[in-house]
Amino acid sequence: MFSEFNWTQILSESPIMLVLGGCSVVTAGVALERWLYFRRRRGDADSMLLECMTQLREGRAGQALETCQDSPHPLGPVAYEAILAAHKPPADVEERLQIALSQQKLLLDRNVGTLGTMAAIAPLIGLLGTVWGIMRAFGDMASTGSAAPSVVAAGVAEALVTTAAGLVIAVPAVLLFNHFTRRLNVMLTVSENHARSLRAAATELCSEDLIQGAPPAVSGSRGRRAAARETEPVGSAAS
Repeated sequence: MFSEFNWTQILSESPIMLVLGGCSVVTAGVALERWLYFRRRRGDADSMLLECMTQLREGRAGQALETCQDSPHPLGPVAYEAILAAHKPPADVEERLQIALSQQKLLLDRNVGTLGTMAAIAPLIGLLGTVWGIMRAFGDMASTGSAAPSVVAAGVAEALVTTAAGLVIAVPAVLLFNHFTRRLNVMLTVSENHARSLRAAATELCSEDLIQGAPPAVSGSRGRRAAARETEPVGSAAS
């Protein structure tokens, strides 16, 4: 059925299909970009937590901070701020922790909303194509004075194809939006919980002089030191 359908003709004659084609390109581009970005930011947060805990117990606060700097996971920069602020007043610790989490959320959430937008508007654009196609069919009937199937076929076909195209774009967009949203929420929740655990350990096991004498942070993303390999900066939360 689809092999016999004249896609070139429907694309050239239907402005709605052109818009839907643009939506499909945007959806695919954003999905690929986010997949690659999340792939770069993945990391074993539990292993990093255990490694930092061991280093803090041994009094190696500087190495613990270096471990945070090297981590691509959002836990890296969040834990760095939590350890540095270990001996600060609780209000200051909470503020720095929330700022670090917000910075990571901005990076992880970038363009994800576009997928939600495509999921919402693609069916509506398809519905507009349905109305457009029916209007075209009635226009052809009025101009020819005939209701023969060959007269209305083009308009009806456009109506059905645009509706189907809108759904074909919307369904994957919804799935991708939910997937990336859940993934970023999990990453941020894990980062916050582990960072709080590291902050408590640093407060108990390391002196303030030992922590403050650690090497300074490298501003950027992917947990500081990995920033040199990233195209998008997180910002210097510790500066």
